[in-house]
Amino acid sequence: MNLINALAISIGLLAALATWVCLGNGAGLHVWALFVGWGSFYHTGGGTDGLTKSAINHIWGAVVATLALVVVGTVGGSVVVTSAIVGASVVALVLGAHIPALSTIPAAVYGYASTAAFCLLSGVAIGDITAVATAAAMVVASLILGNIFGFVSEKLAGMMAKSEA
Repeated sequence: MNLINALAISIGLLAALATWVCLGNGAGLHVWALFVGWGSFYHTGGGTDGLTKSAINHIWGAVVATLALVVVGTVGGSVVVTSAIVGASVVALVLGAHIPALSTIPAAVYGYASTAAFCLLSGVAIGDITAVATAAAMVVASLILGNIFGFVSEKLAGMMAKSEA
């Protein structure tokens, strides 16, 4: 079997499982964030290295987003003030890439954007660090679970493609 067909089968089967895991247990995992993490796994090159890079940078992005949201929620203010806070936080996000472990900027952006989107769209009290950190933790758990699903789908597809070769 060629690799694309093997990936389609492994990803399709695991996507059904991932959806069940997120929707069927009440643990608060987010299927959409799982899929973002899954895509990020492949985007960062896959394998153990892609899993590690993606997960670490999702955490970094979520931490920066959490701090930005809390500052915005505490300071309040105009769109100009909020924009400046977001801009400064993104500068910090990207400057983190000077540290080799934080150098996968796209994965960090996925963590940042996913955390900010969930908090803002679900009505989390952004001035409350506990509320934002709790929400960010669920987003990060979902993103990292997606990284793991990506890793497993890659391995399964590789086994299927080899078995037919």
